[in-house]
Amino acid sequence: MLELRNISKSFPGVQALRDVSLTLERGEIRALMGENGAGKSTLIRLLAGAHQPDSGTICIDGQEVLLQRPLDAIKAGIGVIHQELTLLPALNAVDNMFLGRDHGHFWIPRRQEQERAAAVFARMGVEIPLNVPVGQLSVAQQQLIEIARVLAHDVRILIMDEPSAALTPQEVARLFALLRDLKSQGIGIIYISHRLEEIFQMADTVTVLRDGRHVTHCRVAELTRSRLIELMVGRVLVREFQRSQAVTGSTVLEVSGLSRDNVVQNISFQIRSGEVVGMTGLVGAGRTETARLIFGADRRTSGTIRIDGQTVGVQSPCDAINAGICLLTEDRKSQGLIPARSVRENFSLASLMRLQTGGLVRQHEESSAFASYVERLNIRISSQEQLISHLSGGNQQKVLLARWLFRNTKVFLLDEPTRGVDIGAKQEIYQLIADLAQQGKAVLLISSELPEILSLSDRILVMRHGRISGELQNSPNVTQEEIMELATA
Repeated sequence: MLELRNISKSFPGVQALRDVSLTLERGEIRALMGENGAGKSTLIRLLAGAHQPDSGTICIDGQEVLLQRPLDAIKAGIGVIHQELTLLPALNAVDNMFLGRDHGHFWIPRRQEQERAAAVFARMGVEIPLNVPVGQLSVAQQQLIEIARVLAHDVRILIMDEPSAALTPQEVARLFALLRDLKSQGIGIIYISHRLEEIFQMADTVTVLRDGRHVTHCRVAELTRSRLIELMVGRVLVREFQRSQAVTGSTVLEVSGLSRDNVVQNISFQIRSGEVVGMTGLVGAGRTETARLIFGADRRTSGTIRIDGQTVGVQSPCDAINAGICLLTEDRKSQGLIPARSVRENFSLASLMRLQTGGLVRQHEESSAFASYVERLNIRISSQEQLISHLSGGNQQKVLLARWLFRNTKVFLLDEPTRGVDIGAKQEIYQLIADLAQQGKAVLLISSELPEILSLSDRILVMRHGRISGELQNSPNVTQEEIMELATA
């Protein structure tokens, strides 16, 4: 039903795609794999009508089509769920689902839209507040609305870029059941995920891209996990990450009785120097909210925060930064980056006071400092003046990590640090977290990926309904089932 023939696309200084071809049959789930920067997002934007290829053709049912704008893709029956959220925060779920889909009608009955939205969410097996501005909802709930927005309209070709990245295991299971249903109806699905277990569980076939070129097309059943990783990164990863035993020192961060209304209730824990404390739980358990309270992004109703035994009055992010606390946010697009600014400017945001004289930034010093982190963290950029919005998710995350490393922070609050990051970049971020611990930093690692928590953490805090429901000393005997029991008990 879909065929891409010899597609090429370049941007200033970057050849994003080179002669890439791909096919998709009815009722097929084709995985599209590759590291960040391999060309996957560019290919999706071409199919979504956001970009046009420099050369090559796109055919649907054997007929060449020109997708010159997003509306052309919608009319062709192509639905795209992007990795980065594209909802309008001030509008509710219903308004976001039907915005721009009126097909020229001046007025559509409000009740009809609400009934249609409720039916889609019921089909997905989830409950979403229909009349609350989506900006007030969690990232996971917003991701589910993104999926529902596409399913609310007739699609023949469904493209999903990291749809499960913000979802709990239960929500992922419901998503997969929905995909199997769509597949049985003859809908063709292109599925992108850095969670390799999802590919082997759901996909029929796989296309691997590397550096803008296609490496292979084959059936998933013909591959092993290690072979797929090798095809994606172009080298053999000797082992997937396992952090060595930590050497810890005195307490760096101490949180006592931290609360905010009914969202976070009486949270207390400590992190020592050289220690990585994992924090997990179901979406809505209060993990992100706890990190935001420690960082001063939200106002706490009670509780104290101590750094090196001294109480610090964190009332704002500025207070937290000055106290040596940093936060790598869950939603880097809206809370971590300034998309219209360069990678250099985004890097130095937290350290402008130390880089300026008389109110002017010493750009030579700023550029020199950033260059050292580009090399150290293997950040792929065409120049320091490149807009950060043009980088892949993994490279954006590395720039944010470089921002806090340059600040020489004591406490790292890392909220889903590898969300939407490929297997190669993920290994590099894991090593960076291990290096931070080795340097004596205190790390709070918040993650929905239990293998990530188990491979990196010294201790594991499990949250449920805004409280810590249990604490586990990590060891080879701790299982994912044991963590989930604490998260759901």
